[in-house]
Amino acid sequence: MNQKPDTDPAHGAPGGRGTPVGRRVILGMLGLGAAGVATAPYLQRGLESALGAASQKDPTGLTGLLPNGGGFRYYSVAASVPHRDAGSYRLRIDGLVDRPATYTLDRLRALPQRRIVRDVQCVTGWRVPETPFEGVVLSDLLDAAGVRPEARAIRFTCFDGTYSESLTLSQARRDDVLVALRMRDKDIAHAHGGPVRLYVAPMYFYKSAKWLSGITLTREVDPGYWEERGYDTDAWVGRSNGRDDAPTV
Repeated sequence: MNQKPDTDPAHGAPGGRGTPVGRRVILGMLGLGAAGVATAPYLQRGLESALGAASQKDPTGLTGLLPNGGGFRYYSVAASVPHRDAGSYRLRIDGLVDRPATYTLDRLRALPQRRIVRDVQCVTGWRVPETPFEGVVLSDLLDAAGVRPEARAIRFTCFDGTYSESLTLSQARRDDVLVALRMRDKDIAHAHGGPVRLYVAPMYFYKSAKWLSGITLTREVDPGYWEERGYDTDAWVGRSNGRDDAPTV
């Protein structure tokens, strides 16, 4: 399926598109994640030490699809992702707005920040409790851009050149949706989607797009990478796993 190219706002040209990971590999790893629902404690302990060594030898990044230390399992749909730092990072807000803007990392850091502590829940079954995220409330950036009346949704793009996500405008305006700069009270590392990622606290973690580079206001929802492959577009935690209360919208 064709993917829209990500644009590097600093250069006005296609960004570093990673090579998509093969479908069979992705499905196999997701199967491992599903198995982890029943065997998570044993699977976690058994793989952490092995992955510590494997991650040093794997230039493709495929170990990023497997369970890892600290309770998180890392997923990437590209074999490689370019790094961005304070000098090269840019976040572009455009589409159906009156005042398109490009934010540097320093400019984002200078804005008011909000800290949220919630459980992180993956659709494959694993959970990391009480994980702090901190960043700019997305609705503040939308207000600064001046959202036009015809806008009803947002498309998020990433500098891996492959991943995308979506929210309705009403979902995006919740006060627990962040353009996140910090995780676990540290700057977000590259492996966790840094220096800037989306954080959608009340939804499954695939909605919290890593390596965020673009926020585009649109007339309707444009399904994201995994949604084009069968995942729910509205990914409220609790409406699928039967364990959590879905938020009131």
